[in-house]
Amino acid sequence: MTPDILCQRDDGIATVTLFNPDKLNALNAAMWRLLRATMDELSADGSLRCIIVRGEGAVFAAGGDLEEFRTARANVDLALAYHEAVGEALAAIESCPHPTVAAILGPCVGGGLEIACACDLRIAGETARFGAPIMKLGFSMYPGELAGLLRLAGPAVAKEILLEGRLLSAAEAYAKGLLTRVVADDEVEREAQATAARIAAGAPLVARWHKQWIARLMADRPLSIEEKRASFAFLGTEDYAEGLAAFLAKRPPRFKGR
Repeated sequence: MTPDILCQRDDGIATVTLFNPDKLNALNAAMWRLLRATMDELSADGSLRCIIVRGEGAVFAAGGDLEEFRTARANVDLALAYHEAVGEALAAIESCPHPTVAAILGPCVGGGLEIACACDLRIAGETARFGAPIMKLGFSMYPGELAGLLRLAGPAVAKEILLEGRLLSAAEAYAKGLLTRVVADDEVEREAQATAARIAAGAPLVARWHKQWIARLMADRPLSIEEKRASFAFLGTEDYAEGLAAFLAKRPPRFKGR
């Protein structure tokens, strides 16, 4: 089966599937480029409310495709180009204006862990495993890829993962702040869909603004008065008027994203 990045849409929810079942969904260079293109396309679609990222079958992703490393990273220039493409794909997930939910089953390792860390929420099955044992392969994680893990996990957990090369259980990963929640394996898809539905039921502009302001506040510098005023942009939206009207009328709101 040809490795691919699959995408399907159901109303306002898109599902992106990492597809390389013959290699535990390991991503090759073409898949990384396609993942970025797919996320760029979805980011530009104002009708979307949420994106679920999953792996084909009962596996999220077992990292990058090691078989192509001898050629794809034969020298520094090739390695830099390869990993810049990986970093761009991860950045496309992280900067996506729509909320993203990783639905994780089985191995979530190396590049798979990086993809999960780039998502907003991570829902994992009880038998999922997490790590990046690349020290056993003699190479280090590219800084542009390490940044996402470091932001989510912090330096202590990032060092534990990279220096020990040990795979963490879902329970350990949750305890260390890597996961949003852990459910039974056969509940992962259902819980991811339910999570996406809860997100989709909210005002989409508000979800995007919350992502924007969280990213801005993480920059750890004071907000300007212009930024503070911009935080009240919701006052001029139809969705704000609808939300208040629905609350007063004791009915579900019907948000339109404008």
